[in-house]
Amino acid sequence: MSRIGRAPIAIPQGVTVNVKDGNLVTVKGPKGELSRVIHHDMKIAIEDNHILVQRPSDVKEHRSLHGLSRTLIANMVAGVTTGFSKTLEIAGVGYRAAKSGTKVNLTLGFSHPVVVEPPKGITIDVPTPNKIVVSGIDKDQVGELAAKIRGYREPEPYKGKGIKYEGEHVRRKVGKAGGKGKK
Repeated sequence: MSRIGRAPIAIPQGVTVNVKDGNLVTVKGPKGELSRVIHHDMKIAIEDNHILVQRPSDVKEHRSLHGLSRTLIANMVAGVTTGFSKTLEIAGVGYRAAKSGTKVNLTLGFSHPVVVEPPKGITIDVPTPNKIVVSGIDKDQVGELAAKIRGYREPEPYKGKGIKYEGEHVRRKVGKAGGKGKK
């Protein structure tokens, strides 16, 4: 049995969880509300302020979806209580970010600025011109928007210029030898 799928999810104070039609899970908390349809075969039960996810059989599909279903619900509970955030760092001469309203203008060495508008429920903060913080209650949307921003100018291995996640290590390459051995 899945070790992750077996673990119960504690429901914190101030969070309400509703299960409709056996697979539509709605979680309301201090930061907002999230709804998601979990795989139709998984059995979701609420007992003693805990959420339990049980699989109907030991078929390979059910075993693989058991831990996933439990993790999706746990992320919903964590999102409405604390939220999620991803921090991006910009490195490079002339590369910077500036916030204007809810949009963010990125200057990344292109002939035009790249304008990023966050979807509903996601906020982008620019504490310094070389740092971007993407935050929200839906872990999927936060990660997707952060990956999209990083994709505009991924870090390159020679000079390290580009957008990277905070704490991400970029393997550096040496480059050319500088003309040694040529005549």
